[in-house]
Amino acid sequence: MRKERQYKGWNEIKTNDSWAIFKIMGEFVNGYEKLSKIGPCVSIFGSARIKPEHKYYKLAVEVAEKIVDSGYGVITGGGPGIMEAGNKGAHIAGGTSVGLNIELPFEQHDNPYIDNDKSLDFDYFFVRKVMFVKYSQGFVVMPGGFGTLDELFEAITLIQTHKIDTFPIILVGTKFWGGLVDWVKNTLLIEGNISPKDLDLIHVVDTADEAVEILNNFYKESELSPNF
Repeated sequence: MRKERQYKGWNEIKTNDSWAIFKIMGEFVNGYEKLSKIGPCVSIFGSARIKPEHKYYKLAVEVAEKIVDSGYGVITGGGPGIMEAGNKGAHIAGGTSVGLNIELPFEQHDNPYIDNDKSLDFDYFFVRKVMFVKYSQGFVVMPGGFGTLDELFEAITLIQTHKIDTFPIILVGTKFWGGLVDWVKNTLLIEGNISPKDLDLIHVVDTADEAVEILNNFYKESELSPNF
């Protein structure tokens, strides 16, 4: 009897998984249809927990404003903290402000600075991550936690393995990112787990002007287009 119950439960799981495919497809279709119309954008990542009075929040607003002034829109994860700051800066500068929100039991909620027709909700992290990578002309990575690191290293991996075109990956905050960059150089590189040229995939800056200069210099030589 116990084996029968286990087998029945396993079959029900497999059936539910099969139907979930259609929901996943729906998220991809909706994302592709909406984001294919937004034009060149830069994604801004960072902690959802940073408050408006924090220096990194204010810096993210400035970065977003300058990104818009340079002709790009801004994409964020659509939530509070650095995400809100990115959308706020884009909104203030009168540019495209996109939010790719994820349904979570805590922390995440839409911020008020996303364009009304450019707010998307996702249940699946992996679908959302595809949208960031496909429609971003660059990643600006502010201080954050595990989610921020996840987006950062996924982009580096996809570029390193030539699964997507190269685009600028800019870490903002030398003090925050310095220890990680040192570990990459002194451990990953020294141990032979990455190549010296892989270090060229990331840039570390401290100001909005530096971040935008890297973007603009890159696209003097490269075309603006979706990454795959």
